[in-house]
Amino acid sequence: MSAAVIRTVNQRSRAARSFKRTAFSVLLRGFSLILPITLVGLFVFLIWGSWPVLQFNGLGFLVSNDWNLGSQYGTPTTVGGHMVLPGASYGVLFLIFGTVASSVLALLFAVPVGVMAAMFVAEIIPEGIRDMVAAIVELLAAVPSVVFGLWGYVVVIPVFSHYVYPVMANVLGFIPGFGQPVGAGYGLMTAGIVLALMVVPIITANVREAISAVSRGDVEAGFALGATRFEVTRKIILPQTHRAIIGVTILGLGRALGETMAVLMVCGNALNIPGNIYSPVSTMAAFIVSQLDSALQDPTGMAVASLTEIGLILLIVGLVVNAAARLLLWQVRE
Repeated sequence: MSAAVIRTVNQRSRAARSFKRTAFSVLLRGFSLILPITLVGLFVFLIWGSWPVLQFNGLGFLVSNDWNLGSQYGTPTTVGGHMVLPGASYGVLFLIFGTVASSVLALLFAVPVGVMAAMFVAEIIPEGIRDMVAAIVELLAAVPSVVFGLWGYVVVIPVFSHYVYPVMANVLGFIPGFGQPVGAGYGLMTAGIVLALMVVPIITANVREAISAVSRGDVEAGFALGATRFEVTRKIILPQTHRAIIGVTILGLGRALGETMAVLMVCGNALNIPGNIYSPVSTMAAFIVSQLDSALQDPTGMAVASLTEIGLILLIVGLVVNAAARLLLWQVRE
């Protein structure tokens, strides 16, 4: 084979490899753009769908506590240049309260349990079975939310309404919001308990990783100085993992804020701010699901647009919460 033929073959081979690298790079870049394009598309869709209500309600949508689809059999009227059913009003203050209250309550339960479980898995369990136990804990995050909702409906509601909530009301009744009546079990406390169980695996898994990243030299030095395991945990491990704990707490808050089916099955779907911690409540995500069928009966489309605006608010809140959590976790890794 002549030298010219060999050079031609080599040139073609290099050109083919260069083409493959270029094509692969372009393909990867195309796939990497799918997620930001999807996010932008969601924003555009939600803003477009809720634009009539954004003009009709203004900021009153966030501070009003009156949700009424209006008379389904009445003749639509023009209010402020928009066609609405007679008596229709859209206010979601009670939804904002229910969403925030149930999520915060869930974190009050989940953070201590998740952090202590992470410390137990990372520090106490024998090393031979540590990875297996950690995998089992993390598998809880893969359980469908409707399963947690069924557990709350079948177990938490009857047990807590008959045996736990009455005791709480009698013992803690002097605290505003903890007194009678305890109701039938559907409400804020039950939603918080169910959400807590869903958030615990996220907190446990991330905090365990942070604890595993703590310098073993620092831990051993603490034991060498005569410190107890509690003192080592409090003075060495926790100071080095506090940012991670804050970050995963916010990450868990994002999960709790957007949960739908599990909360829908146990919250009671009230259209007002709850009178106490046991009263029925509703969250933004659960409310969208529960009201969608009725909203579709509105010929003016304002009810569906209002639900779309709730989705827009929920998306913005979720993005802000998760972005804050990611920033804190990145600081920890640095």
